[in-house]
Amino acid sequence: MEHLEYLFAAYSIIFAVIFLYVLFIWRRQAALDAELRTLEARMAALNESSTAADVSEPRTDI
Repeated sequence: MEHLEYLFAAYSIIFAVIFLYVLFIWRRQAALDAELRTLEARMAALNESSTAADVSEPRTDI
């Protein structure tokens, strides 16, 4: 047990790296969720506007 401080330091470093990685993944997931909500809102707006355009203007090029 003469090198116990090195073992403690190694476990501390590994724990810190894993913690930082989980924190990074968590924040990235939150950013992706926000981006997904934004894209879904944009797609809904586009679908509503294209549906409104289809109903209000009959196609004459058929």
